[in-house]
Amino acid sequence: MTQATLSALLAERPFIRFWLARLAAVLAQQMLMVAVAWQMYDLTGSAWDLGLVGLFQFVPALLLTLPAGHLVDKLRRGRIFALCMLVQSGVALLLVLATEGAFISRELILGLSILLGAARAFQMPSQQALLPMLVPTHLLERAVTLGSTGMQAGVICGPALGGLIYAAGPAWVYGVAGGLLLIAFGLMLSVHDPFLPSTEPTTLASVLAGVQFVWQNKLLLGATSLDLFAVLLGGATALLPIYARDILHVGPAGLGLLRGAPAAGALLMSLLMLRWPIQRQVGRWLLGSVGVFGLATVVFGLSEHFGLSLLALAITGAFDNISVVMRMTLVQLETPNEIRGRVSAVNSIFIGASNQLGEFESGATAALFGAVGSVVLGGVGTLAVAAGWFRLFPALARRDRMLP
Repeated sequence: MTQATLSALLAERPFIRFWLARLAAVLAQQMLMVAVAWQMYDLTGSAWDLGLVGLFQFVPALLLTLPAGHLVDKLRRGRIFALCMLVQSGVALLLVLATEGAFISRELILGLSILLGAARAFQMPSQQALLPMLVPTHLLERAVTLGSTGMQAGVICGPALGGLIYAAGPAWVYGVAGGLLLIAFGLMLSVHDPFLPSTEPTTLASVLAGVQFVWQNKLLLGATSLDLFAVLLGGATALLPIYARDILHVGPAGLGLLRGAPAAGALLMSLLMLRWPIQRQVGRWLLGSVGVFGLATVVFGLSEHFGLSLLALAITGAFDNISVVMRMTLVQLETPNEIRGRVSAVNSIFIGASNQLGEFESGATAALFGAVGSVVLGGVGTLAVAAGWFRLFPALARRDRMLP
């Protein structure tokens, strides 16, 4: 990114406030995930209950995302995002009160997990659909890249910060997270996005309009389904504890480094893309990056050397970030503003499903073929998907520039 381009992007004050709000939100959400999981395990000692925390967040997010996308297209997107921040700060405050008042329980944590999942169902499509309204079209790819930079920084720093604060007690983590979410809420109230209220009647067809639009637009279908299948097959996150303990023999400290390696690689790639954005052959870059992701997954699966494993995971994160930035930019550019919320909701479902089902797929194949066999087969499957998408979606493979 040239100095002039960076200066132009930083001059977009609504975007900068939105970027800071998202950074605060990611930090808070990562801290909440660490504290809630740790406190649940302290309360019950049950791995099953840890899984339920994730499930109770995923199910309402899955069920509500399409209706949320429709609402995002009818109301002010910035206000919806702000309300999501306020709801999540309320959850954090209730966790503080429950912890300090000694009425925290398994049932309360699971109930609040449902509320967190519902809030995030509205947060994801609103933040995705809002971004193109805050920056000029020619700055959109850089804005997406800068947003990815902040998100990866939050993913790296949030869990570490939450873990450090947890030493003083879970209530402190919830309090800091709640404060960050209130900061995000205040920042979003100052973001005045241009808004034209929709007069489209609410029907089943209008709620599903995003699904129909993606299905009919083969370029978007190829881009969104590429991420779904790549992460579904190639994700190795769920098996990292097995690698840390039984294959690499690095213990809990090594597991922390393994978990952070993809985000570190993604952060570095985001910084490189800010300086040198991809301007030509974007379709080949998108498909090629998924291929490299699959190849690095295979290397990680076969590696018995800790340094090589860290490098392979960092490469998966770096090239996955290329895919994410380019896919998100293409989705926003190819979608009319009046339907952007509903299309973003479809994209959110694909992302959520790939992450959650990917962990299940990894566990299921590991039970059949072992951890190494599961990861290697997933990486090979991702390579096959990248190659197959060249033939199935030629318009995507031939796309030269972001702007047609």
